[in-house]
This record gives sequence, structure tokens and C-alpha cells, in this order.
Amino acid sequence: MQSSTVQPPAGMVMPFPNDGVSVPQSNLKKTGNGAVHRILSGNRLHLQHGPIDLIIVVDGPEQVQNEAFDRAIHRFDPILEELVTELPILKTPWNPSFPNVKGRVAKRMLEAVQGLDGFITPMAAVAGAVADEIRDVMLEVPGIRRLMVNNGGDISFDLTPGTECRFGVFELKEAPELSTTVGIDDSSPVRGVATSGWRGRSQSLGIADSVTVLARSAAQADASATLVANAVNVDHPDIVRVPASQLVDDSDLELMPVTAHVPKIPKHYIDRALENGSAMARNLQQAGRLEAAYLSLQHQTRVINSPESRS
Repeated sequence: MQSSTVQPPAGMVMPFPNDGVSVPQSNLKKTGNGAVHRILSGNRLHLQHGPIDLIIVVDGPEQVQNEAFDRAIHRFDPILEELVTELPILKTPWNPSFPNVKGRVAKRMLEAVQGLDGFITPMAAVAGAVADEIRDVMLEVPGIRRLMVNNGGDISFDLTPGTECRFGVFELKEAPELSTTVGIDDSSPVRGVATSGWRGRSQSLGIADSVTVLARSAAQADASATLVANAVNVDHPDIVRVPASQLVDDSDLELMPVTAHVPKIPKHYIDRALENGSAMARNLQQAGRLEAAYLSLQHQTRVINSPESRS
């Protein structure tokens, strides 16, 4: 039985098809604190506040969709303010004496990085943690067949018995060609997908074009993808690295050198970098932090498949 396997390209795929259920698009609505939301056609909800931008898909009867969307909107409105309140703590590198946090999303972020080796802050899991929080609030509504919360490519989802989903993986946002597809059915423990790399919206210590991780939660996938992408690394004189704060004023990486440019490098450098990242992915897999991973650098790839797909 298929669980969480990385498969060859099979054309463009949508995570959830629109199974004949359509919610008419409504006008954009803004709350007092600046959060905006709107119902889109095709059983989708768009939520946005500052840097948080969610597309939510609910597969179920229209009444169930509407109730789930209402819960998502209600929970989403205060999330950014909750995070800002604890931001100085959340930007601190994890360590065994890390202080307690109060917010529900902050707790998810901290849980995702607790016990991890290497430099990582809870901010590495923020996008996935927000997606998990909204997903779990919506799952309180009975009757949902499938559910997906996409936070800028970090995805939290849920499947009921007999359902499945497929996700397309793109290595380069500048050239959005489908690189591979990921198929997940309800028997798989995977409920989160996240991607990291130096070309993405977050900063990276490594040179991976992209690292996509499948894990038991989106927060866990987010943190693990960050570490694997950091590990896809090699020394080369033409790779440009600059202090993180030089690119982003409030970066949690501060003065650490992050990747700003990766020229075309010889294949043996690529191979070494990908093997370094693969070793990190396998370590995280053995620790139960991820189920599978897809690593890409300059059109070379490595796949770390889930244990059940190898059995």
C-alpha cells in the first residue's frame, strides 16, 4: 500500500481536487487588527496578516466547510499578535535551558526544535506551526473528509480513511517545472510537508536549491527542512555568504553567514553537499523527526524515502 513515497514526475497535480463543491467568492474582509480573509471559489479560504499568508482547502459538505472556515478565521485573527508578544524569546537559539513560552503556536514551535542538534531557533518552525494550529482548530468540526492548510508552501493536512493527496515538488521558483510528486494516503503518519533552501523566502546556511521534508506535523517538517537545507553545504570560493542581518534586519540568525549566491559548481562539489544533507536527513529520520526527504542542488537530487515505502 502506498504511504509516503517520492515518485517520478507525473504532470501537474493539485493537492485536493474540487470534488464538485464550490463556495462562491466573496469580497475581501478586514478585521480591526489588520487580518484579512476571503472565501475563494473551489472550497478555499484565504487568510493573510503581515507575513502570514494561508490558503485553506476543505473537502466536505458546504455546511461543514463554512463552519470550519469560521473557526479558522476566529483563531487566525490574533495569531500574529500572539507571536509578536514572544518574538524575542522565539528568536533565541534552542538550548536545554530554553525558557517556557505561553502561546499555543509558540509552544508548537518550541516542541518542533526541542532536542535538535545544531543551531536552530523556534522561528525555524513558525510557518508550519501556524498551519498546524489552524488545521487542528478546523478538525474540531465533524464531517471533514480532507483538509489542507498551505502557509507559503509549508503544508499541514489531514486525511480520513480511504482518502489520499498528492503534492507537486518544484526545485526552482524561477523555473517552476514539476520535479517530482509526493503521494500520501491515510495510512501514512505524514501530516506535514515543508520546503527550505537558500532560494526560498527564509535564509539558509546551506546551498540547497530546495529541500522538501515529509513529517508527522508541518512544524516538525519545517524545522527538519531547515536543518537538512543547512547541511546541504560545501566550501567553494565562489559561493557568496553574507551576515544574515545584512539581508534581513531582524533575522534570528543575526551575524551568521547565510548564502546569498551559488554559482554553477563542479559535480563533485554538488555530490559532496548532497551527501552531507542526506546524512543529516537520515539522522533526523532515525530520531523520528522526519519520514522522508527530497534534496535538490543544481538539478542533482537525493531521496530519503520513508521506512514503510522501503518495506
